[in-house]
Amino acid sequence: MKKLTKIKELQLMANTIREDLMIMLTNAGSGHCGGPLGLVDIFTAFYFNILKHDSKKLNWDKRDRLILSPGHVCPVRYAAMARAGYFRKEELLTLRKMGTRLQGHPSRQDLPGIELATASLGQGLGAAVGMALAGKLDRKKHTIYCVTSDGEHDEGSTWEAVNAAAKYKLNNLINIIDRNNIQISGHTQDVWPLKNLKERYEAHNWKVFEINGHDFKQIISMVEKAKKIKQPVCIIAYTIPGKGVSFMEHQFSWHGKTPKAEEAARALTELNKERERIMKRK
Repeated sequence: MKKLTKIKELQLMANTIREDLMIMLTNAGSGHCGGPLGLVDIFTAFYFNILKHDSKKLNWDKRDRLILSPGHVCPVRYAAMARAGYFRKEELLTLRKMGTRLQGHPSRQDLPGIELATASLGQGLGAAVGMALAGKLDRKKHTIYCVTSDGEHDEGSTWEAVNAAAKYKLNNLINIIDRNNIQISGHTQDVWPLKNLKERYEAHNWKVFEINGHDFKQIISMVEKAKKIKQPVCIIAYTIPGKGVSFMEHQFSWHGKTPKAEEAARALTELNKERERIMKRK
């Protein structure tokens, strides 16, 4: 897998992954659109620039670990993995089909390259803390990355993991919060207010940064900065749910549904126009 270092290359790959998402979710007839579309730029940055990984050596001991705590947004990970060479992109059309490796929530046993089966929200960060602690005890040099949702910070188990990471001084752990302000039943501020996330993490002795989750320069540079800090790091990434598809953006109603054929066609038309705009950029 070629590392992409130019912003234009990353933008084109992200646009391709958004197109993949529209096709695979429409074909599946079920699944989540809002979260996956919003996380595309972060997963593109990870799989094509940030992660130390090898799609042909899945058990490489020195690889970084990437945990996707909100398992329901796994289509974005599947699409990024396919484009990064983990499996043939044609397999994306098996999403949520009987016998598929691409289940509605990621299964470590079924799909090599998945580090942890995740479904129940609030569990991913705890597992990442365990992996980070094991890495320190074994004197490993890899980094443990955990992508969490803002909604799962409703869960007490998430805050237990936050506290544990500080207790064990896990400077090899970086938590990226997808701060898209929605969850399945509405906006986060209405369902269970999550004010002062930055201050709450800082109170647990984490170093906290805030970024635009769609800006590749910010994503990549902030992760590089975080890796040099001697304490657990939280990166709050502000994202737009449904990013790239105008009628899905910011709409919590698209959290857990898929487009109809005509809606998918409209989305793909928009994404094709965006590709043309990217190509014209210097």
